[in-house]
Amino acid sequence: MTCMAKRDYYDVLGVKRSAKADEIKSAYRKLARKYHPDANKSAGAPEKFNEATEAYDVLSDPEKRKIYDQYGHAGPSSGPGFPGAGRRGHSGQGVSFNFSDIFGGGGSGFAGMSLDDILQSLGGGRARRGRQRQPRPSRRGGDSETRLTLDFLQAIRGTSTRIRISRQGFDGAAQQETIEVKIPAGVKDGSKIRVRGKGELGADSPGDLYISINVRSHDYFRREGDDIHVSVPISITEAALGAKVDVPTINGTSTVKVPAGTASGRKLRLRGKGVHRASAESGDLYVVIQIVPPPSPNERAKQLLTELQGLLTHDPRANCPWR
Repeated sequence: MTCMAKRDYYDVLGVKRSAKADEIKSAYRKLARKYHPDANKSAGAPEKFNEATEAYDVLSDPEKRKIYDQYGHAGPSSGPGFPGAGRRGHSGQGVSFNFSDIFGGGGSGFAGMSLDDILQSLGGGRARRGRQRQPRPSRRGGDSETRLTLDFLQAIRGTSTRIRISRQGFDGAAQQETIEVKIPAGVKDGSKIRVRGKGELGADSPGDLYISINVRSHDYFRREGDDIHVSVPISITEAALGAKVDVPTINGTSTVKVPAGTASGRKLRLRGKGVHRASAESGDLYVVIQIVPPPSPNERAKQLLTELQGLLTHDPRANCPWR
């Protein structure tokens, strides 16, 4: 009995005999999308899928492809030392050669796989069709949370710090680990920083770690949004006559000019000297003026202040609402 001759494997996949491995894989991926029973319910589709799978199984394997290119479907049955000799037909008789005689069967395994699994194995993503397989429930580890306290300037400037965490595995076992955490510049009190993959362990993937930030108050800086305020005392004469005063900033000392006649409580702005964040425009530094009188003037100072009082006719309460 003579079996029907098989189609040439290259013709089945629609590629040239010189096709590269990635071309062969791409051609099979397209045919699998078109004829796999998950996507095509028409008569004849399973046979075409099986035919394409068989062709890919041979042409994707360099050793099988080499033998196929030399002997075709007949296989090396006429050559000595091959297990197919005298059993599966012979060259020139149109009898299909079984490659499993040499390679022990097994094949690509695609014949029993879903379309999604095939495409994922080939690196082609999931199948696009109306009915999708129900996804397997994720076995991702849970998220965890810890707290971290920073100094004011650490939060403003950003820093790196090491923290020790305990991670609960999906099997119930705990693991201790020390990790390096980068704190971005400008982090606020009460904000949270996410560290990916450092939460609870899971069978598939770990969860994330969320770090809640506490920021200690500063001795003289005060933050409002991305602006920083600092109170600077000046003398009566500096306020009246004007002066240049050194003031602190988060990055060192700067000199500001206090205009003559400056009142207590006036704010002098230094642009861009506040909080700097990568995702926002830098804030400003506000110097809040506080006029401080001399604590206990001597007799000569009292005399001069009395003379000054007589010379100055300005009434500071002239415009008060109760006048």
